[in-house]
Amino acid sequence: MSRPFRFGVNLLTPAPAAEWRAKCRRAEELGYDVILVPDHLGMVAPFPALVAAAEATERPRLGTFVLNTGFWNPALLAREVATTDALTGGRLELGLGTGYVPAEHAAAGLPFGSPGERVDHLARTVEEVNRLLDSAGSRPRPGHSRVPLLIGANGDRMLRLSAEHADIAAFTGARPGHAPGSLEPLTAEELDERVARYRGLAAGRAKTAELNLLIQLVAITDDPGPVLKPLVERQPRLSPDQAPELPVVLAGPLEDVVARVRALRERFGFSYLTVLEPYMEAFAPVLERLRAESAQGMREGSAWWK
Repeated sequence: MSRPFRFGVNLLTPAPAAEWRAKCRRAEELGYDVILVPDHLGMVAPFPALVAAAEATERPRLGTFVLNTGFWNPALLAREVATTDALTGGRLELGLGTGYVPAEHAAAGLPFGSPGERVDHLARTVEEVNRLLDSAGSRPRPGHSRVPLLIGANGDRMLRLSAEHADIAAFTGARPGHAPGSLEPLTAEELDERVARYRGLAAGRAKTAELNLLIQLVAITDDPGPVLKPLVERQPRLSPDQAPELPVVLAGPLEDVVARVRALRERFGFSYLTVLEPYMEAFAPVLERLRAESAQGMREGSAWWK
């Protein structure tokens, strides 16, 4: 049986208080299940932004997508997580990643480290934050007994960590590019292999994790070619025919995009999709259509996800 869909929006752009709260309320009005924030220099500071989002909304959960773990000391991070979860009424979901932009670490005066060192630090952070949050004597205390953990992964070691610890396994649908801090999208076949690798590592879990995919582009249009042209120009190994088939791209007429979202769940198991802030409004009709299908199926007593 497939999981019900969840949809998140990653809010990237800093804004004054009134504008920030209005954006969060708009995300809730459009039906998004999760309001997320990234962890990049030049964007919002994650935890105060989520507290403000909680004050402006009632229903959505709130998450980091994802923390640049190299920026964080585990003990200080545990304090931030516990405080934020308490102040948001237990709505926090903690998302962690290794970070991939060397220039950000240089600007912050922090070592970037090798890929292995960054994964080691993330593993230590997961263990220490869990230990502190689970300790009855640790203060402050989170708002609920366990803060759900999302880990963003693509490489084998990160997939293993995700399989061992994450409640939500997030797939970037991309690999590091040739230029520092850049990413190259994975084809459907490459993503098949990564998801299969994760499933093999997670085979012994008592409870299966939710699978998440970050969508990089959304366009509801009868002519996706012009929308996809900049993507093709940035990715020289990508042909115009390949671009519309990338799992991280949703471009085409509404019915086609809705069908592609269903296919992402059927083929890969992605029931939780995240879109970037610039596409929050563009994706809303897709979200609305899928919600309507869900409600219709439940009213008729049918298995709407089949």
